[in-house]
Amino acid sequence: MSKYLITGTAGFIGFHMANALLEKGEEVVGIDNINDYYDVSLKYARLNEAGIKREEVDWHKIVQSARYPAYRFIRMNLEDKAGIMDLFRDEKFDYVIHLAAQAGVRYSIDHPDVYIQSNIIGFYNILEACRHYTVKHLLYASSSSVYGNNEKVPFSEDDNVDHPVSLYAATKKSNELMASTYSHLYGIPATGLRFFTVYGPWGRPDMAIWKFTEAMVNNKPIQVFAEGRLLRDFTYIDDIIGGMTVILGKLEEETPPALMNIGNNHPVNVNHLVSELEKLLGRKAVIEYLPIQPGDVEKTFADIHLINDYCGFKPQTDLRTGLRCFCDWYMNYSRKQVV
Repeated sequence: MSKYLITGTAGFIGFHMANALLEKGEEVVGIDNINDYYDVSLKYARLNEAGIKREEVDWHKIVQSARYPAYRFIRMNLEDKAGIMDLFRDEKFDYVIHLAAQAGVRYSIDHPDVYIQSNIIGFYNILEACRHYTVKHLLYASSSSVYGNNEKVPFSEDDNVDHPVSLYAATKKSNELMASTYSHLYGIPATGLRFFTVYGPWGRPDMAIWKFTEAMVNNKPIQVFAEGRLLRDFTYIDDIIGGMTVILGKLEEETPPALMNIGNNHPVNVNHLVSELEKLLGRKAVIEYLPIQPGDVEKTFADIHLINDYCGFKPQTDLRTGLRCFCDWYMNYSRKQVV
């Protein structure tokens, strides 16, 4: 059994990653600040699913999961350097999976401060803790947004990423540079994963798939930007978690690349996404077309040769199957919220 710190375990990917490792018999300590970027009831519902009761959660309090004996959760800010350092000192983690961050491209336009605090200062604190309390490997979340509006597709890890078009993207590019520097100076083994538009059950309500589904179910219009021509490499959550799990299993055999894309390698435009949702939900979308928004990129498309060469990663879930799973989950979840 190895001991993992997973940051962001009240979040979408962190919740799934923690559950996957716990099901494999690993020990997990999860942290999250449960901020109100979106409805905190969803975050607490994820925690509850993993056996962490909302009424027990409080700042800096260790909460034992009622479902998993090897899972403990602590509400904590990444910006709390003293708290992070104490946590590393006391727990002596084998591996760190850093998934917590302030998400959202458009939100970064109007709320830049929180991105600097969480994504830059917070990541610095994680790196400092890994420096002073040695871990076997740091696996951290980067983003496809670092590619900006690169013309060459698919996006490859050796492409130039010097021109981010949002502050969110700039913070993720900064994380990659910071990790590279700490690896060079202090020998911290670190790998960044550039995620491509992750979706699925327990996903984020600020993402297009959730927003479209919710609006269509409630007979409300959906906002579609750039006439629906934007291309996105939608990647199902089970493929993401499966890929990360395989990477973790190979770490002691072979050192991974410093950066790897993890995506579906099959982009579709937003109009196609809407069409698939219409078929699954059995209703026609009312569409309000709007111009492309500041910070949005025109396309995302993952070249996955590097991650495939390292661990054999190959996505298994086509868009229709993934959307069906999400819609089924969403209908069940939304009914529970009404009751």
